[in-house]
Order: sequence, then C-alpha cells, then structure tokens
Amino acid sequence: KFEDIIDINALYRPGPMDSIPRYIACKHGQQEVSYLHPALEPILKKTHGVMVYQEQVMEIARVLGGYTFGGADLLRRAMGKKIKSEMDAQREVFTKGAMDKGVSQSAASEIYDQMAKFSGYGFNKSHSAPYALISYQTAYMKANYPHEFMAATMTYDMHNTDKLEIYHQELKLMGIALLPPDVNASLDIFSVETDAKTQKKAVRYSLSAIKNVGTQAMMALVEERQKSGPFKTLEDFLNRLNAKVLNKRQLEHLIMSGALDSLIPNRAALFDAIEDMTKYAHAIASEKESMQRGLFANEEEVRAFDLPNVKDWGVTEKLQKELDAFGFYLTSHPLYVYDDAFYKNFGLLKSCDIHRTKKHLVSLIGIPASFKIKTSRKGRKFAFSGFSDAYGNFESVVFSDMLDHVRDVMNKGEPVWIKANLKKNEQGEGRLSIVEIGFLEEKVKNYEHTLSLEVSGIAQLEAVQAWLEKKQPGEVAIKIALQHDGQTIEIALSEKYALSIEDRITIKNLASNMVPAP
Repeated sequence: KFEDIIDINALYRPGPMDSIPRYIACKHGQQEVSYLHPALEPILKKTHGVMVYQEQVMEIARVLGGYTFGGADLLRRAMGKKIKSEMDAQREVFTKGAMDKGVSQSAASEIYDQMAKFSGYGFNKSHSAPYALISYQTAYMKANYPHEFMAATMTYDMHNTDKLEIYHQELKLMGIALLPPDVNASLDIFSVETDAKTQKKAVRYSLSAIKNVGTQAMMALVEERQKSGPFKTLEDFLNRLNAKVLNKRQLEHLIMSGALDSLIPNRAALFDAIEDMTKYAHAIASEKESMQRGLFANEEEVRAFDLPNVKDWGVTEKLQKELDAFGFYLTSHPLYVYDDAFYKNFGLLKSCDIHRTKKHLVSLIGIPASFKIKTSRKGRKFAFSGFSDAYGNFESVVFSDMLDHVRDVMNKGEPVWIKANLKKNEQGEGRLSIVEIGFLEEKVKNYEHTLSLEVSGIAQLEAVQAWLEKKQPGEVAIKIALQHDGQTIEIALSEKYALSIEDRITIKNLASNMVPAP
C-alpha cells in the first residue's frame, strides 16, 4: 500500500527507528499486536500498534490525557524541544488526565514515556505523505528509466565529488556503463547514449563535471560542436574555440580526464604541449580579430600543430591524473586487478561489505585518499584516514600510538594493506580503527597466488604472450579464460611471474583490449 511508504518515511529516523523491528514483525504476523491500553487501539491499529506519527501522539494526549487540540499541540512542541521543566509539567498533566479516565498511574506513566521517546524526533504524517509520493515517483523512474534517472541525478550533483563517486558505484551495481568524457560526445550535463562497443544504453560523463573546467566554457564548447559539427583534429578544436573561453588550466583537466582522447590519444604529448596549444589558440584568435587571413581566406585551412614525440603515460599515471580531474577513479581503479580469488586467498574484505561482515578484526587493501588530524577533548591527537578500493571508499580512525607511522605510509600514496578493528553501532554502521598498515607490494610479493585473465580474442592472447616473455620469474601464476568462436577455453600457464601492480594493470588491459600492445 502507499501508506506503507508513508510509514517507512516516518519510522526511519532516531526515536521511531527503534520500533522498526516490532513494526515489521507485527505487520507480517510474526508478533502479536499489543496496546498498553484498549483506548490506544483505534489510534495505533493502522500502524500495527507502533507510534509512527506526531498526529498519533496528539490524539493519544487528547483521548487518554484529556487534552484539547491546542493543548495536545503544545505537548508535542514541548516534547520536541526536550525542555525538562516543561516535560515534567506535561507528565503531571497527562498522568492526571489519564487517571481521571480510569488508566492506572503506572500505565499512564509508561504511555507518556513512549510518547516522549518517540515525539522528540517524530515526523508528522502531513510531511511524510508528500515525501513518500516523491519517493514512489523517483523509485518508478529509477526502475523503469534507470539510465535517464541516473544521468539526471548526477547532473543535479555534478559539482559534488562525493555524491558522484556514490552514483558511480551505483551504476556498477545496476550494470550500467559510465562512459568517460569526450569533447566529441559529451554534453555539459550527464547524458544517455548507446555505447558503440556494446550497443547498450549508457551514461556519458558531463564535461562540466570535470574539475576546474567551468560550466560556461563547456557550454560554449558543446554549442560550437552542435553548430558546426564534431571536432575533426586537435588543430580544428583549437581553431574553433575562443582562446578567451579555454585557458591553460581547463586544457590540463580536459587532457587528464581523457576528454581529448578522440582527437589525440597520447595524453602525455598533449600535456607537455599545453603552453604551445594555448599560444596557438591565442594566435588564431588574434588573426581572426585582425582579419589578417584576408577577406576571402579559406576558413577550412588550418595550420598544423606539432606535438612532442613522447611516450604516453602508463596506466597507473593515467589513473592518478583521472583522480585529479574527477576527484575519484572513473575508468578503472589501480586495485581492480585484484579479483575475487585474490581477496578470498588473503582473507580480505571489500569496502562494500564492511556493513555486512560479522568479523571484529578485518583486513583491507586501499589507495590513500585523505588524512585529517584532529584533537580530542582531552588534548590527544588522532586522525581520520580515507582510502579507496575497487568497490568504493572507506575511512578509518587512527589513534595517537599509530599516528606517525600511518601518516608516513599515507604520504607515499602507494597501495596499502590494512588490518583494522571493526566496531558497529545499533544501525549496523561500522567504524574501523587501524592496528597495522603496510605497503601492498611488500605484503604480496613473496606469496604465491593466481591472476585470472579474461582474454577477448586470439590477438589479445598473442599480445599477452609477447608481453610475458619479457617478464622475470616470480610467484604469480596466471590462469587464462580465452573467448573464441563462442566458447571459453581455459589455459593455466606453467610458468610463474614477478608482477608489480603496474604490471597487473597492464596485462589485464592487454587481455581485454583496453590498451594497444607495447
């Protein structure tokens, strides 16, 4: 029923939240509905004997305590403010009124205690109902138009990095691809398009959501592309965009995000040429303004722009630059190479499973993300240390005895292995406190384990083979699942290799054809 949604909205807040298990059990007949007094049944019957709304508290005060409508509202306000003197005065009034109606003093006091506990954070039904309607409408949109719903939601929060990371993880759970920004495909908002590779609907990242590019500049970029067609080359891009609109900092972040990959895939070369690109764009703009090209000059004739001959960034550096551009890892994560088998072999916990586990001592891996030192009321220093793994983000408390060591490790910025105590509150939310931390490479380099690769074709298999021939022997076994002619062929390599995190990322990308063979 629609009323179920209204009830849920009102119950899910401090105070009423304690009654959720009872509400559910009574609703499904697993627990008998009971009332402290028969007069409560007509008031609480619809909510299975549980106080859910402020209106119910007011009605109880009126029916049992003899309050007027106005007096019941004053009681509600007194409970909400939690002023002890007022609460004590109201208890006396309610208890006396209830006893006049034949309620025992102990029952009246117990009923008042329930009302007071609930009403301090209770919700009124007139508020809960419209919220429930919005919840129903948005749930309908998410269920039936998930791509459009997520694109609209991300557009609404496009400048909130923390929210975008949450939505990114949500898209993964929904099986929806989040395509990277592209000056020839993205809009200034998040949009929906068909992925050319999979032929499935996907969400395309907004240009304006890239850090430090500016909404107005990206709107101008999109307007130019829609007016005159896609940007054909880097020179075409620089020639058509007003140099006053696109500055050095904006170019840096467009390059780091991969938004210019469709023009020039070598991000390192583009990044090294930013100064020259900026000068080039300003020179073109100046010529246009001074009409030096001549009244009848061919506007399609664009001067060539030479890029430096440098090797592109490695996968790890690309991901780090993407982190700087987005505030989170978008296209991949440095730790995605560690699969389920690795987590199982080493007894690791994924960040997304922290709230599910019943363990009190857990091990996780992560990339350092933040480190904030605080001072307790007693003057002792502690810190909140943030990390990310391939499944999301997590935070841990660092107490004073571990502070210096954790800070030293965090400052390196390298993947870490963490052992932490896990305590949960009544709502099941976990709090981690670090008891041990070290570098991931050092932890796993001497352990035997298996790297599983899904290879998308014969060409990719040959690329993997050629790449492995250059690697040294080590402790990492490799198992390959080759997709060929509609079948999966499993291959276990006889040799074992020494593979760094960078190596694991590279070989995974080679196998899936995400990067060309070196």
